[in-house]
Amino acid sequence: MADTAQLKIGDKTYDLPVIEGTEGEKAIDISKLRDQSGYVTLDIGYKNTGATKSAITFLDGEVGILKYRGYPIEQLAEKSTFVEVAYLLIYGDLPSAEQLKNFELEISRHTLVHEDMKKFFDGFPSGSHPMGQLSSLIGALAAFNPASLKQSLSAEEVNLEIIKLIAKMSTIVSWIYKKSLGHPVIYPRNQYDYVTNFMHMTFGQRTEEVEIDPVVVSAMNKLLILHADHEQNCSTSTVRIVGSSDANLYASISAGISALWGPLHGGANQAVIEMLQKIKEDGGDTDKWIAKAKDKNDPFRLMGFGHRVYKNFDPRAKIIKKACDDILEKLGINDETLEIAKKLEEVALHDPYFVERKLYPNVDFYSGIIYTALGFPTDMFTVLFALGRLPGWIAQWKEMKANKEPIGRPRQIYVGATDKNYTDIKNR
Repeated sequence: MADTAQLKIGDKTYDLPVIEGTEGEKAIDISKLRDQSGYVTLDIGYKNTGATKSAITFLDGEVGILKYRGYPIEQLAEKSTFVEVAYLLIYGDLPSAEQLKNFELEISRHTLVHEDMKKFFDGFPSGSHPMGQLSSLIGALAAFNPASLKQSLSAEEVNLEIIKLIAKMSTIVSWIYKKSLGHPVIYPRNQYDYVTNFMHMTFGQRTEEVEIDPVVVSAMNKLLILHADHEQNCSTSTVRIVGSSDANLYASISAGISALWGPLHGGANQAVIEMLQKIKEDGGDTDKWIAKAKDKNDPFRLMGFGHRVYKNFDPRAKIIKKACDDILEKLGINDETLEIAKKLEEVALHDPYFVERKLYPNVDFYSGIIYTALGFPTDMFTVLFALGRLPGWIAQWKEMKANKEPIGRPRQIYVGATDKNYTDIKNR
């Protein structure tokens, strides 16, 4: 393969380097194109633009492959825990038994949140959206950790902030849920593992210890692992570009949370449940709504089917489908909304219309069902997504810093008015 590509503009030809990733991805490096020619490229939405080189996550949507640091997602979801995967993403490889033990111990030492953070909840209006609270609270952690604002942090200092953020995120998420119910917050019990501790703080009571079913813990581990990173998506790119300004870790992650809040990104599983509820309120006739989805003149679309990246199948959906089935069986839930979901799933997996178009149920479809079965309200779904995505955001921020990447500064093509002269207000 040639090491350069040629771009011809008028009577001039420019040689552009061709680079190839370790999984065979090919790219034309246009980093110096403007300096050489005065031209920039236009790629609205950055769908064809590689903004960085990364060694964290590989995604091939054409054949349905997802790997973290080279490890297939299927193996990690089956054999690993969320904390182990967090270590893998952030530090580059799976930990030894000793490294994992120390990592878990360090996290457990920082799960408590400063008591003054409780005062934030008093300031939020009743019914405030959990994502608005989460973004605010994570950003505010910088104020409670002034050492994180130093211009230059040592590797040990950076690592401490990473540990603190992972530890406190689960506590903050559980507090947001408790406050939405008007319940007192539950403090962490560090004899539990990370996920069990989170479930204890979320569903526990102050007066008694609530036993968390291992099937529930296993499903939550899988959900968090499957959401832990997903290459250069909207929120991840936001974390990197905010971090490129030398913003602190908490500010960068808070920005990522805000990006994830958008219904086109992190709100997809909430949209699934809202769709199922709409079908239920209409009488539960799935055949009617399947027909609407097939009608190209009908604006209705089935939420949670197909994926903008995965053109074949979402590998995460295959994994989480079993966890979803296990949860529903274990909890013995008899809910009309979930029955509607099962019917839609059956159709999508076998109806030629959906099979030919590869509109299979995706991870958002199943995660929404699991969260509903566990008792989470829909407006908490994106917060749980953020909890899972946190290690990936941290890894991306850390990699960007280590690579000493320049501040992000996209270009534009100006299409506004030209050469206007100011007119005094009385003459307008």
